[in-house]
Amino acid sequence: MDVAHSSGQAPLAGASVRTRVTIPLRFADGYEVAVEAVTFRGLVDGKEHVALVLGDPAAAPAPLVRLHSECLTGDVFGSTRCDCGPQLREAVEHIAETGGVLLYLRQEGRGIGLYNKLDAYALQNAGLDTYEANTALGLPEDGRDYTAAAQMLTALDIAELDLLTNNPDKARQLRELGVSVRVTRPTGVFATDSNVHYLNAKIRHTHHTIELPETAGLAELVG
Repeated sequence: MDVAHSSGQAPLAGASVRTRVTIPLRFADGYEVAVEAVTFRGLVDGKEHVALVLGDPAAAPAPLVRLHSECLTGDVFGSTRCDCGPQLREAVEHIAETGGVLLYLRQEGRGIGLYNKLDAYALQNAGLDTYEANTALGLPEDGRDYTAAAQMLTALDIAELDLLTNNPDKARQLRELGVSVRVTRPTGVFATDSNVHYLNAKIRHTHHTIELPETAGLAELVG
């Protein structure tokens, strides 16, 4: 079956499960959970995306799913310039509670790569927002394509899901790819003085469903 997606036509069939292995996770705050890590063959972009199956996805009317784009600085090093690390931590616990899957997608910097992301950071230090910095580098504001994610879900026999996201483009792309998104559930808001301009840019440019707190330190920055 061929379905339309943001970069043309690509089949969702053809991807298959390669390996399943149980991994115990422990986060910096002490939270622990066992996940089933799943790798795949035949993904359209050839990247090493991985699915983390948490809890019992079959226990709920629809499994809870998050498409989480890789962020080395936030996920691994705890950078506060973004909200990626806290979103990852929150998503793992929420999905474990209800049953579902976290797709960890190798799309650093909204698809532009690590070095380009750091170049964009330098431009942000000079006053551009995250989207303006990408375009100043001659790159798309958001280059992510979720065809591989839809392939992974198909290989896991997930045709309908609840999506954990603040990003309407993720739900739009999945639906266009033939995946039934029953509802979207917002992630938490993890605002800091270091990332409030970044979060505000996501609200203005791509209509993320984020409600920034009107605390004294942040309200002044949001302006």
